[in-house]
Amino acid sequence: MSKQASSKKTPAPRRRKAAVSAAAPDTEFDARSDAKSDAASKAASDHSAQAAAPEAPLAGLIDAQRLLALQTALMQQQAALWQSLFLQSAKTEPSTKASTTDTGTATLPPVPDRRFSSPAWSEPWYDWLRRSYLLNSQYVDALVESMQVDARTRERMRFAARQIADAMSPANFAATNPEAVQLALESNGESLSRGIRQLMDDTLQGRIATTDETAFEVGRNLATTAGAVVFENEVMQLIQYQPLTAQVRKRPLLIVPPCINKFYILDLQPANSLVRYALEQGNQVFMISWRNPVAKDLAECGQLTWDDYLERGIVTAIDQARQICGADQVNALGFCVGGTMLGTAAAAMAARGEHKLASLTLLASMLDFSDTGEIGLMVDETSVAARETQIGAGGLMSGRDLAMVFSSLRANDLVWSYVVNNYLKGQKPDAFDLLYWNADSTNMPGPWYCWYVRNTYLENNLRLPGKVQSLGVPVDLGKVGMPAYLLATREDHIVPWRTAWQSVKLLSGGTRFVLGASGHVAGVINPVAKKRRSYWSVGDAKFVEAQPALLDGEHVSAEAWLAAASEHPGSWWSDWDQWLAAFGDGMKVASKDLGNKSHPVIEPAPGRYVRQRML
Repeated sequence: MSKQASSKKTPAPRRRKAAVSAAAPDTEFDARSDAKSDAASKAASDHSAQAAAPEAPLAGLIDAQRLLALQTALMQQQAALWQSLFLQSAKTEPSTKASTTDTGTATLPPVPDRRFSSPAWSEPWYDWLRRSYLLNSQYVDALVESMQVDARTRERMRFAARQIADAMSPANFAATNPEAVQLALESNGESLSRGIRQLMDDTLQGRIATTDETAFEVGRNLATTAGAVVFENEVMQLIQYQPLTAQVRKRPLLIVPPCINKFYILDLQPANSLVRYALEQGNQVFMISWRNPVAKDLAECGQLTWDDYLERGIVTAIDQARQICGADQVNALGFCVGGTMLGTAAAAMAARGEHKLASLTLLASMLDFSDTGEIGLMVDETSVAARETQIGAGGLMSGRDLAMVFSSLRANDLVWSYVVNNYLKGQKPDAFDLLYWNADSTNMPGPWYCWYVRNTYLENNLRLPGKVQSLGVPVDLGKVGMPAYLLATREDHIVPWRTAWQSVKLLSGGTRFVLGASGHVAGVINPVAKKRRSYWSVGDAKFVEAQPALLDGEHVSAEAWLAAASEHPGSWWSDWDQWLAAFGDGMKVASKDLGNKSHPVIEPAPGRYVRQRML
C-alpha cells in the first residue's frame, strides 16, 4: 500500500459494530483496511498512481502489473468490507448467499472455517475480525502464487505463508477470541487462570498437551495383547504374542514398526489392534519394540547406525522368530519408516543370498522418495550437513523436535486448536488413545538419523541400484524377489500415496497395491469390525501369480491404476489377510508356551523399552 493511500484515514466509529464483510463474487482475495467506503475510490486511484512498480522487497519476484492488480483488488475489497460495516450498523439484514446491493457491494456467505464456527463469531465486531483475517490470508496466498520462482521455492513459500497465517488467526489470541472472552467473564477470570497454569505445565514438559494423559498407561489400557519379551539387545526387544487360535500358520509374522514412534499404534486397544486381528486369523505374531534412547543411554546407543538397526534389529528379529517357531522363513510387515528399513534389509539379505522372507508387507512406506510432500520442504543440504556436524558421529536426535515438525504439517489441528482449548479457554483436552501415542515421542541415534535423512529425503538414493551399501553389500531393491503387499492411504500427508505407488516399480516379486481411505494413521488402523471407510484394489487378493500386467506398475502410472481400481467398503485388513494366507506354509497346533529353551521369557509384554518416556 502506498504512503499516500495509507495516510487518508477518517475517524473510526466509536461503537464496535462491525458487519458481515462483503465482496464481489469473482474477486480472488480480500483483506482488511483502514479506509472507509467514502474514501475507497480515491484511495484506489491514489494507489494506482503510486504503485507503478513493485516495492523493493518484491522487486524481481513478481510482475509489476500483477502486483498492481492484486493491490488494487485488495483496496476494493477493503472498501467493500467497511461498507458492510456501515450497512450492518444501519441494521441491514445480511443475505446467506452472495447478493449484489444497489451500491455494488455483496454479502459474503457464512464462514466455513471450523476455527470460527461458534455463534459467538457472528457478533458484528468478531465477524469483521474473522473475515478480515481470512481475506488477508487469501491475499498472501495470491502473492505467493504470483511469485516468479521455481517450483520448490514456491512450495516452501506456501508452507511458510500458511504457518504464519495459521499463527496469526484471531482465534489464537485471548482479546480477539469471543469464546475465550465469554468464558473469562462467566468464570470471573478463572478460565484464564487455569489456562496460564496449563501453559506453565506444558512449558515444563516441553510440549503442548493434546490429550488427557492420566487416562492412559502402556500395559494397563494400551498395548495389552498378551505376550512376552523373548529376546532383547541394545537396539530392540522382540515380543512374541500368545496365539488366539488352536491352530496357527507355520510361518510367523514379524511386524517392524517405525523407530521414530512406538509400536503400540498397532496395538492400541483390543477393538482397534492390528496385532490382535492378525492373531485371530491364526498368525504367530512377533513385534519389534525399538529402544527409546535417552541421555543415560548415550554411551551405549548414541553411535548406533542405520546398519545397526538393520542387522541387530530386523535381521536378528527374523532369525529369532524363525528359531522359536522352527520355520524356514517369516512373513514380514513394515509400517512407515519401519517399511523403509524392512525393504532395505530385504534387499541386503537378497544380495547376501539369504532367503529368510516368504512375503513382504509395506504399510504407508516409501522406498522412492521423489515426492515426500511438505516434510521434504524442510530438508536441504544445509540443514542435513548441520545435523551431521552436530550428531552424525554420535549423539541423539530429539523426538520432541521431530514431533513439532510433524505437528506443523497440521498446525491448526495439532497445535493451535490446543492453544485455544488449553490456554485461552482453560479446558482440559479430551482422552484420545491415538493422540496419547502421538505424544509419546522417541529419540533416535544421531548416526542413524543422519544416514536416513541424507539417503532418502535429500538424495533419494535407495531407488538407485547399488547407489548405497547396507550390511556390507550394494542395495538393489529390484533383487527383492518375494511377493509384496503395498498399502497406501489416499489422504496421507506424510507418505503421499502416489509416492508409495512407486515401490511397485522397484520390487520384482509380484506386488499387490491397495489404496486405503483416510490418512497416514487412520487409514492403516481401520478395524474390520467397525465397517468404516473403504479401499481400492485391482484383481483378487487370492491370485497373486495371475494378476493382470496392470498391477506390476512398470509401465503404468498411479492415476491409470486408480482408474482401473474398484472401491470396496470396509477395511483393507481382510483383503491383506486373504493375501497373506497363501504364504503361511500350512497350519500346525499352536504352542501354549512362548519362546523356547534358548529363548526364555524375559518379561511380560509390552516390555520395558516401550515404557521409557522422554525425559
